[in-house]
Amino acid sequence: MPTFLGANARLVSAAFCAALLSACGGGGSSGPESDPADSSSPGVVTTLAGSTSVGSANGTGAAAGFNGPMGIATDIQGNVYVAEFNNNLIRKITPAGVVTTLAGSGSSGSANGTGTAASFSAPSGVAVDTSGNVYVADAFNQMIRKITPAGVVSTLAGSTTPGGIDATGTAARFSGPLGVAVDTSGNVYVADSGNLSIRKITPAGVVSTLAGSGSHGSVNGIGTAASFTGPRAVAVDASGNVYVAEPSSNLIRKITAAGVVSTLAGAGFVGSADGTGTAASFGDPMGVTVDASGNVFVSSIADNLIRKVTSAGVVTTLAGKAGVGSNGSANGTGANARFNLPQAVTVDASGTLYVADYGNNMVRKISLP
Repeated sequence: MPTFLGANARLVSAAFCAALLSACGGGGSSGPESDPADSSSPGVVTTLAGSTSVGSANGTGAAAGFNGPMGIATDIQGNVYVAEFNNNLIRKITPAGVVTTLAGSGSSGSANGTGTAASFSAPSGVAVDTSGNVYVADAFNQMIRKITPAGVVSTLAGSTTPGGIDATGTAARFSGPLGVAVDTSGNVYVADSGNLSIRKITPAGVVSTLAGSGSHGSVNGIGTAASFTGPRAVAVDASGNVYVAEPSSNLIRKITAAGVVSTLAGAGFVGSADGTGTAASFGDPMGVTVDASGNVFVSSIADNLIRKVTSAGVVTTLAGKAGVGSNGSANGTGANARFNLPQAVTVDASGTLYVADYGNNMVRKISLP
């Protein structure tokens, strides 16, 4: 098993996750609290699928079960894909909330195959390309996996041997890959947490290092002159800019297609202040996504918030409430909504935001203003 650092370490040990859920009030047997508002109204949080009960059942809405939804992505049809850390499954949710298993046996492993004949080990991130292929950051296997729309699983890059080698396919090495994103050309970007770097994989499986020196830090610069500390999630916009959620430094970083790294927002310490650039603060940002207008959305676990960052770095709070008792499962608008360790976020083509609400074992939906 790779070494995970800082905030990442809290959510890559299954045993610790279970303890964390108990401490934060997640994993109970009750369903989500009632939703007092119209789910089509802007800024309203609802539950797409799952309940606060741990499970793996397929079904519709609250009848479906999850155990540690950690990664989330959408396709052009509006289907939602979920990387389930504790169940070792990749699930699919239709816009109507019907949950099925796309791939995974439910047991830890690294087998390629179709559907339930394939296996994963702590899948942590997921992304979907324009053809409907799903890419998985298979954290404990040190691999990036690919799943066709028919559920056929193969290994795009990496092997079960950890390392930091740039190469092609299984000759490449990763160390605890936690997040993935894919651009319109089919290039896959990886938050390679153990290597403190952001990696790039071409459609042919050629792996290179986009940015990161491999040493701890938050230095801005070009390519390997820049440094990261525990990059957790990545997103890519239409111009090829890559955004990185960095919980260990409480920053949101931006990398241009040329590898120039800057800080988009964050003061570098735990907080929940809204503001511009370094005047804003985050509490362990774990998820990041970007919409067609260049707005970045961030989920953070220390304060159970969903934040919005404009392209100019202006940070506001979209949903959730920070402070004592901030965790919960209430649906509602803005600060009336509650989350429990929200791990990842994704936005679809219609501008709807989805949240992998890890501690509640649910997938939440936010109609954006």
